[in-house]
This record gives sequence, C-alpha cells and structure tokens, in this order.
Amino acid sequence: MPADFIDTVMGHARTVPDRAALVHVRYRATGLVEEAMTYAELDAAARTVAIRLGEHCARGDRALLLYPTGSAFAAALLGCMYAGVVPVPSPLPEGTRGRQSRTTSIAFDTAATIVLTDAANLADVTGWRDRDGLDALPVLASDTLTAEASEHASWQRPEGETLAFLQYTSGSTSDPKGVMVSQDALLANLTLMRDGMALDSSTRMCSWLPMYHDMGLIGLLLEPMFLGTTVYVMSPMDFLKRPQLWLQIISTHGIEVSSAPNFAYELAARRLTDAHISGLDLSRWRIACNGAEPVSAATLERFAARFAPAGFKQEALLPCYGMAETTLFVAGTPVGHAPVVTSVDPAALEKHVFEPAAGGLRLVSSGRVEGFDIRIVDPKSLRTLSDGHVGEIWLRGESVARGYWNNPEATQEIFRARTAEGAEGFLRTGDLGVLDEGELYITGRIKEMIILNGRNVYPHDVEREITAGHDAFAGLAGCVFTVPAPQEELIVVQEVRAARDEDLATLAALVRDLVGEYLQTRVANIVLIRPGKVRKTTSGKVQRTLMRRLFMDDELEFRLQDLDAPVRARYRAEVSAA
Repeated sequence: MPADFIDTVMGHARTVPDRAALVHVRYRATGLVEEAMTYAELDAAARTVAIRLGEHCARGDRALLLYPTGSAFAAALLGCMYAGVVPVPSPLPEGTRGRQSRTTSIAFDTAATIVLTDAANLADVTGWRDRDGLDALPVLASDTLTAEASEHASWQRPEGETLAFLQYTSGSTSDPKGVMVSQDALLANLTLMRDGMALDSSTRMCSWLPMYHDMGLIGLLLEPMFLGTTVYVMSPMDFLKRPQLWLQIISTHGIEVSSAPNFAYELAARRLTDAHISGLDLSRWRIACNGAEPVSAATLERFAARFAPAGFKQEALLPCYGMAETTLFVAGTPVGHAPVVTSVDPAALEKHVFEPAAGGLRLVSSGRVEGFDIRIVDPKSLRTLSDGHVGEIWLRGESVARGYWNNPEATQEIFRARTAEGAEGFLRTGDLGVLDEGELYITGRIKEMIILNGRNVYPHDVEREITAGHDAFAGLAGCVFTVPAPQEELIVVQEVRAARDEDLATLAALVRDLVGEYLQTRVANIVLIRPGKVRKTTSGKVQRTLMRRLFMDDELEFRLQDLDAPVRARYRAEVSAA
C-alpha cells in the first residue's frame, strides 16, 4: 500500500503532469463543453490554496467546502490536505430553508475556521453566512487565487491517524453526523477498491454524483486521483434533466467505471429513447456500480435489456454496499460476474430467516465482503447469528473511520461495539442483512422496520410493489411508515405522474389494493404527491424519518390525501373540525 494519499497524488504531478486528472463536462445549447485540469495544474492550484489557508488556519482546523461540481472543488480539497487543514465537503446552501440549515448546522458543528467556495457562488455563500449568524467566518473564492505556490514548497506528511476529511452522513434515519475519516482508513479503502475491481491508471471513470457525497467524493474523485487516471464529471442537475448525457459521455470516452444509486439506472432505462440508444457504444463499460439504496432485481434486468443493443453487458452490473462510516466500500459483486438474485420466502423473511423459495421475494446480493471482519448480530441480544439469519451488520477493519466528530457517546455506541461472545471493536452499521453462501444481502434499516399486526415489514419492499403495479408510479418514489393514532396506522405516500384530478381517487384505490394484497391487511391511509416530493438523501435514499415527521406536522404538499378517521382526528384536527 502506498505511503499516503497526498504523496501519491503529488507523484502523479511529477510523473504524468500533462495527463488530465479531471474533465468537467457541461451541457450547453450548442452541445457538450469539456474543461480539463491536468495533474500538474491540479497540484499547482492545490498548493496555492494550501499557502493561502496558512494565513487563516492552523493545522487541524476545519474548512467548509461549498462548491458545485468541478475542478475548483478538487483543488480546494487537495489544498486542505496539503495544508493539514481538515476539509468538510458540504452542499451549497441553496434551495429550501431546510437544505440551507443543514449546511449551517455543519458549519457550527465543526467550528469551521474558513469557508472555501468558487467565484460564481461567492455572493450567495457570503449572503448565507451573514443571514445564519456566521458573519465572523471568512469566505474565500479559491479559484480566484493567483498561482504563488513554489514547486519546492515542503509539506508535512500526515500521520496515519490524521483526519483526511469529515464526511457528513446523509441522515436517512437521523440527524447528519460528521464521520472522521483518517488518512489510513482512506488509503485502505482506496486500495481495497483498486485491487478488488482491477483498477489502474488507464481506467477511465465518469461521475454525475455530488462531490460532497461519499460515493461521488471517494469512489469517483479520490479513487481516480489515487490511481492517476482521468475522471469525467457532470453536474447532478444535468443528469436529472438529461440522463442521456451520462451514457453519452461513457460512450464517447470509453468509460470503464461509473457508479450510481438504483434510481439512476431506472431513470435511464425509462427515459432514454431508441434514438438516444442507437448512437451509443457501452461495450467498454465494465463496472456499473449500483449502491446507496436497495438494489432492485427488476431495475437490473430492465437496464441490461434496454442497453444491450448498445453493447452493454449484464456482467458489468455490480451491486455493492458501503457507507460513510467505513469510508465507502464494503462489498461488491465480483467484476465480470452477473449479479446474484435469490428468491426467498417473504413469510420466513418476516421472521428474519433467509429461506430460498421459487416465486418468492427477489433479493439482490450486494456481493462478497473483502477487507473486513463481518458479523451478523442480533441487535437486541448482541449474539452473533449463523448464516441464513437476518441481523444487524457489524464490521471491523482498516477502512472503518475513527468515529463521529464531537460526539463521543455516539462514537462509543456505534464504533466500539462488543458482541455477546466478547468480540470487540466493531462498527454497528444500523443495516439489516444476511449472509448466504458468502453473499451479503441487505434487507433494510433497523430504525425503519415496521411492525404491523405483529409482522416485521420492510418498507422498501412495499414501496417496490407499488411502483411495479402501474405506469403512473413506475420509476417514481414512494414512502411507507406508521404513525400512532393511537394504534400504529400504516401511511402510504406515493409520487404519481401528472393525472387529471378526477383520476387521483382511482389511483389511490389502486395503491390501496396493491399494498393490501401484498400485506394481506386493510390499508386505509393514502397520500399522493407530485414527482420529486419524496425527500431523499444525496445518495438517493428515501428519508422515511423525515417524511414521517412532515406527514405528522401536515407539511406534505399533496395532490390527494385519503385518511381514515383516527389518523384525521390525530393529525388533521383543524381539517376534521371544519
């Protein structure tokens, strides 16, 4: 394993200075525009940032990084590492007040010393700072700095336990926490991905994922920088508006590796027309990672079939599993192998038993775990379970982060877990899963498990039944949860495509029938909302805890809301009174 990440990247600037490190692809009405930054240019820009940071920060201080996709972010991140300042990648404070407050809370939680952004966003970021009580915090547009760094400037090599960066969790089930990723953990995980996926300096990569999110940051920015290869990046908004651009870049530049959550593969399979596909060559795309949310067997099949005419191979699909607390990568389908899909008895799964059964619920394996000691543990008794039994996934290994920033209690509980048998030092992932013949299957999140009439129900399984049940829901998001009223009542929130108001009652009845048949129980509470209104994390995970709170606080923007009397009386008192 190389000595450290920084020395590796500096080495690329010396040995392959003219190789493109990052190519930013922007959509314009006249076509795609590409802006490249070489390794020499990246190194020079990072050194300039590092020298300027020395005027404001001491080693170990935190710098908040607020950037759109692009080379300025990469240079600022690397510049922080050069200077011994801890970078904190965060979303730009734009959009809803809730999104802005997330960035504000990160700034306060880290006690940031400086904010780095680019010239295009300087005014907006400064305005946010002043509005949210951070007016003493300097804001610097790093892409306007003059090149004043010396090639001979010396940089102190970081110790292995030095923080590489703080990665704030997406907060799908709780408030975001700052994961302390050390230089050692970063290097271990980058090496694990390199070796497991047979990556090298010739492996071209592509990303539209946010650069502040762990999959986009580590898997598709730091990994190519570690390898000394080129990554092509585009903005998330360009992808969402025109998903064909993602595959167009992959085709044009012979991309071998690109990753995305399940919804992105579903979106591309449904939105791209035959005309879009006819001009694509996806034959060189050998690793299409699918992670960050439950992977759907139907989506894998649909994507592989839709793009087979463009040369895409089913074996390129690589379902995987990881999280910020493990730096990123934990498990993945072996390269060159088709995804493993197993049909299991849903009744047995409700009892936390993995029992293969023809015609049952299809679960996609997240692959095999390498580089970690993994245990499946009963979350209540903390006993280690045998293969074939569902429990909480516990992990131990070099890629595990140091803990949560400024949160010793949560660090002790989550990162220092001990099994009932006395095995220590495990990370409690909060994810439910099972091992079967060496394959890891993710079945859900502990905090999101629904207990309905004494049964254990995985919400994403119910949500999947709805989206598969009618074209009005296909490819859209749903969210299932329970609320006390006073008994636990099931609430189904589902995005629906544009329909006449008079059709909504029919669609609500269809949702009720689909869920009722799947769960074999009466379903009384249906909420239909517009596409894009189900709240998600940056990685595409449905924020069920947030959606539940929004429903209880009557803050959902709905097109139709059909609730039974107990729920209306508890949560819609004013409406009921009227």
